[in-house]
Amino acid sequence: MKLVLSVLAIIVLALVPWVGVSTMGLHTVFGVVLPYLAIAIFLVGFVWRILDWARSPVPFRIPTTCGQQKSHSWIKQDKVENPHSFWSTVGRMLLEVLFFRSLFRNTKAGIKDGPRLVYDSSKWLWALGMAFHYSFLVVFLRHFKYFAEPTPDWVLGLQWVDNFFQVGLPVIYLTDVLLIGAVSLLFIRRLWSPQVRYISLASDYFPLLLILGVAVSGVWMRYFAKTDILAVKQLGTGLISFSPVGADVLSGIGAVFFIHLFLVCCLFIYFPFSKLMHLGGVFLSPTRNLANNSRMKRHINPWNPEVKVHTYDEYEEEFRDVMKAAGLPVEKE
Repeated sequence: MKLVLSVLAIIVLALVPWVGVSTMGLHTVFGVVLPYLAIAIFLVGFVWRILDWARSPVPFRIPTTCGQQKSHSWIKQDKVENPHSFWSTVGRMLLEVLFFRSLFRNTKAGIKDGPRLVYDSSKWLWALGMAFHYSFLVVFLRHFKYFAEPTPDWVLGLQWVDNFFQVGLPVIYLTDVLLIGAVSLLFIRRLWSPQVRYISLASDYFPLLLILGVAVSGVWMRYFAKTDILAVKQLGTGLISFSPVGADVLSGIGAVFFIHLFLVCCLFIYFPFSKLMHLGGVFLSPTRNLANNSRMKRHINPWNPEVKVHTYDEYEEEFRDVMKAAGLPVEKE
């Protein structure tokens, strides 16, 4: 049912702009008003979530570690897996954010003949994650050509690398294939694995299907349903300069483009309120962004109430005679 609801939601979202543009002529609503609204909700929601997390207290040092902690000088420390300084922690965070180090070392457990518990490597999941995130990033950066005139040199260089193999006409971008392939396999994994399927919610299926819808509609528009690129660039440059084009330009763009744009807007609106916010949340994770220096520095909970303590010296001073009578050792005779 969770999967069915997610699929139906994507179908409805794809039909909304098609009906609105084809039968109701709402080109300005879907081409101008909605993109501005989506970006505004994305920025406000993203900042709000980050500030909300930043206000959350972190009274304890709880970094996740799996290597040798810094101790004696003659014991080699694992500075990446168990950082104790600021720069070691930064290096660990960079490896986590850029190369998904934790996912690379991920394992899966299963029961095999015996029965016995066996742990297997799951590097393929790491490879899919890397392919998905980096291909999505490249596709996102490539779209800057629709918002700048002339097209920046770095975008042209990125396109040259992306279509290096010169396959097809128009040339097939490698990231288009990787993005659709990686998202499809990640989605199939949620259906194929009983354990993953059991814990999957609609909030797990929906973003995958939404991103797949964005990618498929973009690929369909580029390679099959031809679109007026000049009109699209006019729309993009107009939006970025806050000088939106009129309905005469928008009416010349096909309905597939508005489906693609509407799904992108839905992704922007949905982003701050979903699990996709790990994009910003990973930097605020106390299991990753804290140095493990508890042996070198005492960390005190800042909101602990003042407590009147009774030291051992005071205790012995009060009960010295009773302790000596009971034969208990004392420090002061």
